Amino acid sequence: MVDTQSWDTTTGAGPGPGPAPAHRPGSAFVLLGAVQMSLIFTLTSLVVPLPRIGRAFSLDRTDLILLSSAYGLTFSGLLLLGGRVADRFGGRRALTAGLLVFTAASLAALLAPGPGTLLASRFAQGAGAALAAPAAMAVLRAVFPQPAAYGRAMATWGGLSVVGATAGHLLSGVISALASWRLALTVPVVVAALALALAPQLLPKTPAGPGRSLDLPGALLSTGGITLAGYGLVLTEARPWGSAAVLLPLLTGAALLAAFLVAERRAHDPLLPLAFLRDRRRAVALAAVGLTAAGTAMTFVLLSLHLQQERNWSALLTSAAFVPFAVALLVSGRTAGPLIARYGAPAVTASGLAVAAAGLALIALTGLAPHTPYAYGLLPGLLLLPAGAAAAFAGAAVLATDGVTPRQIGLAGGVINTAMELGPTVALAALLTLGSDTTSLAATAAVLAAAAFLTTRTK
Repeated sequence: MVDTQSWDTTTGAGPGPGPAPAHRPGSAFVLLGAVQMSLIFTLTSLVVPLPRIGRAFSLDRTDLILLSSAYGLTFSGLLLLGGRVADRFGGRRALTAGLLVFTAASLAALLAPGPGTLLASRFAQGAGAALAAPAAMAVLRAVFPQPAAYGRAMATWGGLSVVGATAGHLLSGVISALASWRLALTVPVVVAALALALAPQLLPKTPAGPGRSLDLPGALLSTGGITLAGYGLVLTEARPWGSAAVLLPLLTGAALLAAFLVAERRAHDPLLPLAFLRDRRRAVALAAVGLTAAGTAMTFVLLSLHLQQERNWSALLTSAAFVPFAVALLVSGRTAGPLIARYGAPAVTASGLAVAAAGLALIALTGLAPHTPYAYGLLPGLLLLPAGAAAAFAGAAVLATDGVTPRQIGLAGGVINTAMELGPTVALAALLTLGSDTTSLAATAAVLAAAAFLTTRTK
């Protein structure tokens, strides 16, 4: 349950003025949090059972990579548009529309008779998620209209995504080992259906924004640029960087993103006002979100492969190895709010980045050796990394939304989730370039440590 006692989002000072909170805010937060975790759960739910899916549908490595990445490509590509739709038409209305698309696509994925249907369903799931994720943040702002209570809620909200990602890895591995990979796909269907049923009773109505355009040219450029660039990075796992299959989408995506930045400077009502990103605190927060997501995603991929391929662990035992990771994540997320209230969001974000960097460094130095015992080889890093990640996410969520007006909260949600999606994609592409797992983790740890230092200088 979210504690709505008043405190300033950065310094821990008293509340600002604001309207009364929504009816049953705790229940509303639980509902919105379950939606957010389900959206991120879906992102990672195919990682562990992917080999089983490949055998079931006779898919090669490239097909499996595309299947695994399809959801994230449309999710990240459409998030900016989804955020502006929430600001324009109202958070609850946009959330309902996104959940309808997400539920239908999730059900289609669950019942998919072949790989084509499953792939199309994953793309459609991402589109629904791109509308639902920023809309959920917009509704959250209406649930906690007072700045102090909203800051407290965001401190908890910041850790939900990494909890959802962890749950996707753990539960999908356990479920696919004990039953069928399809059973793991029931989770988003159930959560989204319940959210649709309960939203009218638990969530407040949110007003539509001014009757302005949605900057469709900007939406097309940003969506095309992010999706094509992300697709090119994903293909580096199966193709060399210099191949046409990689260079064509990468260069086209980069050109579209450059055109997007030019168009946004000239647009009367831009999809992404560039001034929104010039705030130093917000820029630091978005970097922290992307880097922390990259570090945790890289760790899951590398350790899942290491334990199963190098140590011959089963999928079930591999999932069990991450249970301490999940426990540390929950404990750290629970304590992040009070720490932010006492020490401020910049300090907690910087400390979280530093602890996560230490965890990654330990895994790189001791965890990947083939004969290192789990108890003192892997476990210390698997405790430090999530503890730091949860704190960094919580602090960054508060920093990224501090001072954002209610009319731009959907935009903020879109930008935060975009950083969260792009971080792992770029990191995994860099992993393939560096080649060595140890070097990749050590390099990521060094970047996180540098980000922690820079965050300490944020006022």
